[in-house]
This record gives sequence, structure tokens and C-alpha cells, in this order.
Amino acid sequence: MKKDILFVVCLVAVFLPFVLSPDLYHWYKVFNAQHAFVMAFFKFGILSTMGEMLGLRIKTGHYNESGFGILPRAMVWGLLGVWIAIAMKTYAGGTPAIVEYLGIKGTVAAMAGIFTWQKLLGAFSISLMMNTSFAPVFMTIHKITDTHILNNGGKFSCLLKPIPFGTYLANLNWKVQWGFVFKKTIPFFWIPAHTITFILPVDFQVLFAAVLGIVLGVLLAVAAVKGRK
Repeated sequence: MKKDILFVVCLVAVFLPFVLSPDLYHWYKVFNAQHAFVMAFFKFGILSTMGEMLGLRIKTGHYNESGFGILPRAMVWGLLGVWIAIAMKTYAGGTPAIVEYLGIKGTVAAMAGIFTWQKLLGAFSISLMMNTSFAPVFMTIHKITDTHILNNGGKFSCLLKPIPFGTYLANLNWKVQWGFVFKKTIPFFWIPAHTITFILPVDFQVLFAAVLGIVLGVLLAVAAVKGRK
């Protein structure tokens, strides 16, 4: 129980300074606009790693254990976060143009405006495209890096070792990866969740996506339990 309270306190501590200090919040907005990928590294590195720690808590009752590798996970999540931020900008820029090409004029302009049915349609289209093309590749890469960290005892030095992609892919539990991670979480959680993401102002989209990393930790815990059955 004390560990749970400490976890919640740490999570609140990540956000609270920006809520209490207008100057700090202003700095965040300016720095985020000028260095979006740097901020993406830290957002995902911190929040998504905390999500995995929460997932471990659900599975084992502990937020950390020998071989889990919090630091290498944070580094990998930071790098993946930059990749995600790039993908978000790519899909957010390109998909509305495709929607307009298909005949729904004004979608590009709608994405920069207030909430309307057309902005909702645009956000859904971006989320649909990203989660049916980028997401499966990303999820598989993440599973491979996760396996690599665990197989090396959670040591930070594992990040300097070549990753045997072929071996990890061959041994991946595709029944769970396809039957739960792809087939269930993508249509029933990630597409709706990222639709909300792309409705939000641009400054908050990557942050919200990183917050969803906490939810991802729970989903990974469920997938791990399914994988043992």
C-alpha cells in the first residue's frame, strides 16, 4: 500500500509543478514548440516507463524487480517516443489531405480549428491510419526490445549489444500478439484513444499519447498473463 501511495505521489509530482507555476507552464509550451522531439523523449521515457512499472505491479505485486531494467526501459521508451512523435506529425499532416482527396473538403482546415464533426472525422481518420500501419510495427519492435532487456538481466549495457531480431521474432507468442495486442487493443482502445489525441491542441497531443503509455503498461500486463495461459 505504501508503494502504491509513493507511485501516485511520483506521478502527481511529474505534473503538479506545471499546474502550480504559470511561468513553468509557459516555459513548457515554448520549449515543447521549439524542441518537440526532445520533449517527446522525456515524456515517453518517464510516463511510459511508469506505465510498465504499474504493469509489473499488477503482475507480480512489485513496481521493480531484479532483471526488470527500469533505466534501459526508460532509454528505449525515450527513443520510441521520438519515433512516435515523428509518426504523429507525419500522419496528422498527410491523412487529412487524403481525406480531402477522397472528397471531404475542408478537413485540413478543420483540424486546426475548434471541435466540429469534420475535425472528429479527421482525427478518427488519422488514428485509423496510424494504428493500422504504424502501430503493429511499433508494438512488435517494442516487444522485441522488451525481450532483449529481460534476456540480458535488465542491465543498461544490453543497449550496446546487437539485438537478435530473427530469434526474437521466431519465438514471439504470435497468438497473443495477434489475438490480443493487435486484434483487440488496436480497434477497441488505441483507435478511439488516439482519436481523442488528435482532437486535442497540437501542444498536448504527444503528452496525451505519453500518458496513454501508463494505460499501455496495464495492457502489457494483461497480455503477459494471457501469454502464460
